[in-house]
Order: sequence, then C-alpha cells, then structure tokens
Amino acid sequence: MASQKRALVRLLPVILLAGCELMNPPPQQDPVREALLDLELRLAAIERVLSSGTLVDLKLQVDELQRQTADIRGRTESLEHSSDGTTSRQRDLYLDLDDRIRYLEKNLQAPSASVGPERIPGRLPVPGGTDRENYEAAFELLKQQRYEESGAAFEQFLASFPNSQLADNAQYWLAEAHYVLSDFELALGQFQLVISAYPRSRKIPDALLKIGYSNYELGRWQDARNALTQVGEKFENSTYARLAEQRLKRMDDEGH
Repeated sequence: MASQKRALVRLLPVILLAGCELMNPPPQQDPVREALLDLELRLAAIERVLSSGTLVDLKLQVDELQRQTADIRGRTESLEHSSDGTTSRQRDLYLDLDDRIRYLEKNLQAPSASVGPERIPGRLPVPGGTDRENYEAAFELLKQQRYEESGAAFEQFLASFPNSQLADNAQYWLAEAHYVLSDFELALGQFQLVISAYPRSRKIPDALLKIGYSNYELGRWQDARNALTQVGEKFENSTYARLAEQRLKRMDDEGH
C-alpha cells in the first residue's frame, strides 16, 4: 500500500502537467486561435482591396452596365413600337400616294434644267452636327415642301456622311425631291442609285416603283412596264405591288 502511494506521488507532477497541456494547448495548435488568425488575414486582404478602390470601381462598372442595358432595352422596345406604327402609316400613305403625286405634278412648275439650287461645298443644314441631325434637318425641308433646298441638303449629306446608316434613305429622298419637281430624268438616275449602291436597303421596293413611274413620265413605256412588273413579282401581295398594278392598268387604258 505504501509502495503504491509512493508511486502515485511520483506520477502526480506528470499527471498535472498533462492536464495543463490538455486545458491549455500550445498556441500553434489552438483551433480558436487559428480561426481568429485566418479571419484577421482575410479582413486585412479585404481592407487592402477597399483601400485600392478596386471594389468601388467594379461596383461603378456594374452599375453603368446595368444602366446601359436598361437604356438599350428601352430603345429596343421604342424602336419596335415605332416600327409597328411606321408600317401602318406607310401602308396608309401608299394607298393614296399615286393620287397625291399626280396632284403635285399638276400644281408644281418644273424648274429649268439649266438652273439648280445654290450649292456650297461642305455646307450642311446643321454645320458640325451629326449625320442624324443633318438627315432630320434635310427631311424636315422635304416635309415643308422646300424640295430644292431638301435635295441640296440630302446631296451634301451623302457627300459628308457616305458611310452613314441613313445614307440609303437620304439617297431615296434626294431622288424623291427631284421627282416631285418633275425632273424625271435626274430622279430616275437617283432612284437607280438606291438599288445599285444599297442593294439591301428597305427602300428598294419604293425605288423600283418610282423607276417605273419615272420611265412612265418620260414616255419610256417598255422600261416602265419592266420595272413595274418586277415590283409585282418581287414584292407580291404588298402595297408596292398594288400600286404597280394600278399604274400598269392605267398604261393599258391609255394604250401604252
């Protein structure tokens, strides 16, 4: 019994030391301390990013991209709505276009072929303006029936903005300005340019129809028939085809 007590006494310091180690593990093995250290390192990294402004820049970029996306979506919806409305308006316009043109032809005096509008090289309706601003200014002149000025404006537009997405429209309305002024020979060449220079333009059916009309006015009956027949074949069941058919019937009635 005494020997056992002496053995326990000798082991007591070892047991106490082990207990202390269990209760207080070395700092490098303390899981809580390691977790705190990891959090401190991660926090320091975040603070460095924040101090550099990187996250702020990214947030600003994301906000800007979201704003641009919303803007593009809004423009797309607006264009789709505008396109639907434009199609309807064009359909109504072309249904009575022939009568309106004939009225203008009777009431407008054709200018002398040797006299043309004053043209100043480099002079645009909106000097220093964008292609769209100058296009809209030229078109506004057309709506005001200032055909000579409008034709000159569209001509300068094409010289100044040959690669504009509005160039094909400008070419068509330039031809239209000449047509309304009864300068059918010049109008014919300008309408033909719409087809040859802008083969994918939406103005192709309009231009082809007006080529037929221009040839009709010039008394070139077969050329007129060829163009009007092409309109009916290429754009079957369209307003253009109906107008071409009306003009062909008129030619038949007149014996051409």
